[in-house]
Amino acid sequence: MASTKKQKRKTGLLLAGDIGATNTRVALFDPEGDLRKPTRVNTYAGADYPGLVEVLRDYLKGSDTPVVAACFGAAGPVVEGQVSLTNINWVVNSAELCAKFGWQFAWLINDLKAIANAIPLLEPDELKMLNAGIPEKHGTIAVIAPGTGLGIGYLTWAAGRYRAYATEGGHADFAPVNAIQDEMLGYLRGKFKQVAIEHVCGGVGLPNIYEFLKASGRAEEPAWLANELVTSPDPTPVIVDNAMAAKPGSEICQQTMEIFITVLAGEAGSLALQLGATGGIYIGGGIPPRILPAFERYGFMQTFLAKTGYEYYLERFPVNIILHPEPGLLGAADYGVQQLHYPEGV
Repeated sequence: MASTKKQKRKTGLLLAGDIGATNTRVALFDPEGDLRKPTRVNTYAGADYPGLVEVLRDYLKGSDTPVVAACFGAAGPVVEGQVSLTNINWVVNSAELCAKFGWQFAWLINDLKAIANAIPLLEPDELKMLNAGIPEKHGTIAVIAPGTGLGIGYLTWAAGRYRAYATEGGHADFAPVNAIQDEMLGYLRGKFKQVAIEHVCGGVGLPNIYEFLKASGRAEEPAWLANELVTSPDPTPVIVDNAMAAKPGSEICQQTMEIFITVLAGEAGSLALQLGATGGIYIGGGIPPRILPAFERYGFMQTFLAKTGYEYYLERFPVNIILHPEPGLLGAADYGVQQLHYPEGV
């Protein structure tokens, strides 16, 4: 935070943002109003800007709206009010933002902390249930979110409410769960010094799976698909779209998606055990809502439960996919409001 906590808060709006590797979303919120009703929600392509400051200048251009504070969820670890974005060459500093825009407060939190923070606010129709389970009241909640990369976070109950935490678990080592994944790990070790989970289980990971299947001879790449990939600026949507359409000749894309779902399910099950997430597991990120049929098609829940001797335990854990279009934005706004109302973290 760029200002002392003992300052008397001025009146004004809260600006909240979700800074992703691909897009940055920004909106204004009334700290005393309904956070589910933001105003001026804009999306900016990160590649079009040298940094967040330039995005915000565009957003605020010509506006006389009084902004008192801002909160941003960012894809990277936040250290002493600064974050170096993981998959885009931006550095964001809270003190600099306050100085440049005249805000009284600015907070930076990890994007998974923002998504996790939104979970208690979500409505039932903003979730796709994969397993009803038997949730434990106030039980720990786990969040795993494949987008461009892979984010992992969690919530614990304390002092009458859930508190959100982020991790950098997507950068932990990838652990194969079957023979084909063993072979894939060997292939990826030739590409990366350390094979992280997100090298397989994220938007950046889908092309890695695809290339493994092609290079190993486990699947053929038809000429029309090779041409689509060559002419596309990003191979991931091509792979996803063809996998979901199950277009004849796209078997390599379908096999890619099957491995992706299997890895995601295995990691989600492991995370559930590691955290004792009896309150539920929530799957966020930009990819899951686009591939909903794949979760049933490729047996997500069967793999999630496949922890020998603990199947009965994991069956009790609720599993849901987040369908809300902007959970990171909602969670960042809620965190900002919490800080404005309870500056000592009470």
